[in-house]
Amino acid sequence: MLKQIFLWIIVSAFFFVACRQESRRKTTLAVINARVWTGNSEQPWAEALAVSGNKIIAVGANIEIQLFIDDSTYVIDAEGMMVTPGFIDSHVHFLEGGFQLSSVQLRDARTKQEFINRISKYARTVEPGTWITGGNWDHSLWGGELPRADWIDKVTPNNPVWVIRLDGHMALANHYAMKLAGITGETQDIAGGTIVRDKNGQPTGIFKDNAMALIEKIVPEPTEQMKLRALKAATDYVIQQGVTSVHHMGSWDDLTIFEKAHQSGNLKTRIYAAVPLSSWQKLQEKIQRKGNGDQWLKIGGLKGFADGSLGSHTAAFFQPYTDSPKDSGLIVNSPDKLYQWVSKSDKAGLQAIVHAIGDRANFMMLNIYEQVVNENGERDRRFRIEHAQHL
Repeated sequence: MLKQIFLWIIVSAFFFVACRQESRRKTTLAVINARVWTGNSEQPWAEALAVSGNKIIAVGANIEIQLFIDDSTYVIDAEGMMVTPGFIDSHVHFLEGGFQLSSVQLRDARTKQEFINRISKYARTVEPGTWITGGNWDHSLWGGELPRADWIDKVTPNNPVWVIRLDGHMALANHYAMKLAGITGETQDIAGGTIVRDKNGQPTGIFKDNAMALIEKIVPEPTEQMKLRALKAATDYVIQQGVTSVHHMGSWDDLTIFEKAHQSGNLKTRIYAAVPLSSWQKLQEKIQRKGNGDQWLKIGGLKGFADGSLGSHTAAFFQPYTDSPKDSGLIVNSPDKLYQWVSKSDKAGLQAIVHAIGDRANFMMLNIYEQVVNENGERDRRFRIEHAQHL
């Protein structure tokens, strides 16, 4: 017992000296009366913390953190609430999320009629000719029937519609949008995608995976101002959830928006921005010229696709779907293409991040990764398979 008391006195003395040294830095923020989870196994819990600028300078008991507080310190009394380090979302479509926050909300529409009503109500709030996008609908909530263009044609006579399923692997177009895209019953299917058709061979309005490009190619690009607004909406939302860093799976255009926000001092969330795997050489050249970023915006990740999604019946399996015996999903990019992209980008020191959901797609990607490791040698490369849903 005496040894424990002596040890506590020694530790407290060292902490006091450290506090005196660190407290010379201006403490801008202090949180007291909290349950602070530190992530440090030797000191997993604490009562309070002190911050100077953007750095936590001390974590400890209330009485210890009081040494850091003066009249200029902003003090938060947590009243026993839990405090943790910021969360990192390791797979998000950040700008799309921002646009979704201000678009038609279909995620929790639980009936066909509710789906129609929400689109109808939203259409009355926008100008004629404005594209209605977003949605995040889930047809499983109303029994599994896929929506059709003729559900919504009457309520959207003046607006093209392109609303996406929540997994991003299929979307619904109304007949206005299909007319603008030149889609008819004569339109051919696209490799790696599906145009859903009725019994007469006419498109129902549902486009899956690569076939989505037939509509997406004519959807007008949002303005830079709209993109920056979407970024702000996404940032404001994740901050409220305690998310301070995200791994963004997106495009080169997305990266440009992040860079503009960063340059103007308006990037409030740390972003690791991945670009398409097929563009690995462009990313290599950019990093060679300008480096891979800083603590707020980093690059180096390359996002690719092996297959589609389970809900859209485009995830690639060895066995067919039980409710669709002739369908076992899609390989979106050939094994040879994926191998070439992964191998060459790995030699350039970049990180491959590949979407694979079905067991056939995961089997393919694991074999490709194994082959590349054997050929390029061991190192801390951290190959990623996103979702890895069925193994």
